[in-house]
Amino acid sequence: MVQNTPNLFLPNMAFTKKTMVREWIVLALCLGLGAHVALGVLLHGSLDWPTETFGLYGIFFGIFIYVVVQVSRSVWRLWQGKSKS
Repeated sequence: MVQNTPNLFLPNMAFTKKTMVREWIVLALCLGLGAHVALGVLLHGSLDWPTETFGLYGIFFGIFIYVVVQVSRSVWRLWQGKSKS
């Protein structure tokens, strides 16, 4: 069902079921880490953020961490590709 779905952005990369599961795991770990960052700020920080918004902050931190991880992975792949040749 998911295998070999055409990719508009990276045409030479096929999305297999294994790739999709790996990306979901990375996203889940990043969202969990974002929640832990928000919880750490709530428990140890002296910021005057409303407590009701920490769930939203956890999601924002998680998405930010996910973007940083994806950029880091892309830079790593580019660097590895240039160093092999």
